[in-house]
Amino acid sequence: MGAADQGAVQRWGGRRVSRVNMAPMNPLYRKARFLLSAPDLRHLPPDTGLEVAFAGRSNAGKSSALNTVTGQKALARTSKTPGRTQQIVVFPVDEERALVDLPGYGYAKVPQKVREHWERALPAYLEERQALTGLVLIMDVRHPLTDFDRQMLAWCAHAGLAVHVLLTKADKLKFGRANDTLRTVRKTLDAEFPGTSVQLFSALKQTGVDEVHAKLDEWFGLATDEHG
Repeated sequence: MGAADQGAVQRWGGRRVSRVNMAPMNPLYRKARFLLSAPDLRHLPPDTGLEVAFAGRSNAGKSSALNTVTGQKALARTSKTPGRTQQIVVFPVDEERALVDLPGYGYAKVPQKVREHWERALPAYLEERQALTGLVLIMDVRHPLTDFDRQMLAWCAHAGLAVHVLLTKADKLKFGRANDTLRTVRKTLDAEFPGTSVQLFSALKQTGVDEVHAKLDEWFGLATDEHG
């Protein structure tokens, strides 16, 4: 077992989770606030600064992940109706940086015209948005790497965009099975989408938050600011 896997087991193995993985939250992300919902790319803010987008199949836990990462209960609206997020929602964390919630994909009840619109608009956003520095891709740990997930990964690869995968709802699995899934997904990503990073995450248990913050800090240039 590699060091990365050992760390994942430690973070997921019983009571040690709270001591190992509950790193102090970067206060910047608590400052996230709603700015606007854009029905298309033309209504986005000016293409300046730095953005990190969150994307995922409907019902994979994207809104819950955003709320957990920002330490806010209702920044992103959670719903029992998959596919509810059908606009691009922008949450600035300061004057230069923003988190972006992309429309959920893969839910059959979304109207065909809406699906067709975002099938055109999302690749354009990923490829053309100059402010976009990385994408956090949300996958349900019980159902990773669906066709829709692979399509998003392919779009990002074509755009040369960095991707970090969150295997959400990891609390639904025993830690051994969760880590087996982590290793399997990492192996597949290494083979098919080199450079893509991946981790376990649970909004319910609030585990994995420190890893997400480290990746956001990297993409937002904060690690360099803090360490030299």
